[in-house]
Amino acid sequence: MRIFLTNDDGADSPGILLLADALRGAGHRVFMVAPSSDKSGVSHSISFFKGCRKLAEIGRDSFSFDGTPVDCAVVALKGGLSELDITGNGTPPDAVISGINLGANLGTDIVFSGTAAAARQGAFYGIPSLALSLAHGGETLHWDMAVAFAVERLDEMLARWKPDTFVNVNIPNRGEMPRELVHAFPSLRYYNDRIHVWNAPDGQRYCAAKPEVVGTKPESGSDWEVVSANNASLSDIFIHPVLLEHMNRRC
Repeated sequence: MRIFLTNDDGADSPGILLLADALRGAGHRVFMVAPSSDKSGVSHSISFFKGCRKLAEIGRDSFSFDGTPVDCAVVALKGGLSELDITGNGTPPDAVISGINLGANLGTDIVFSGTAAAARQGAFYGIPSLALSLAHGGETLHWDMAVAFAVERLDEMLARWKPDTFVNVNIPNRGEMPRELVHAFPSLRYYNDRIHVWNAPDGQRYCAAKPEVVGTKPESGSDWEVVSANNASLSDIFIHPVLLEHMNRRC
């Protein structure tokens, strides 16, 4: 399988580097373009139209790019990598994978996630697309487990893909692989962040974010509930805006 790989944690994140190595070891052809620095939480931001950006080779079929995760997907698939160029003589990848992200992307998190956005961009091009996250907790990050699980269950994850969606997967951070990969709906998440404001001696007002604990509505069958039970959650996420009245008709 030919795979395009990106993330939002940056090209030096262990989540993407270990996954790239494992996928290649499993016989896949992997092309990687990832942000040159951490771009977590940038959602579907596109920035490189504002100026020329550097695409730097950092390894075999691997590049860093001075932009957001969506920038990386657009550049890689629209001509930056000739082998993947969907507008020219290239061959589209069989799959777009974004991750493995450091931290969960559960429910409402998807709105903010650069990891999810890169997968969404791949789906905009009609390519089966997958967002992977390690829902960390505790002192140790079990990257090897998450990578092994992702590679072992890759075909099963991609089989859930259908046009106009991307597949969002969260893997619990444990020493052993999850027993199950459970289809789940996105949970409702509540963000209790505060803003600290102070007036500095230079006469200017400064603000800083003070993140607080994220709350989640407990619902049976949600991705949060699935991951809390030490299983991996899988959700197929629609990529287009939908009118509420249209949703009501569909339901």
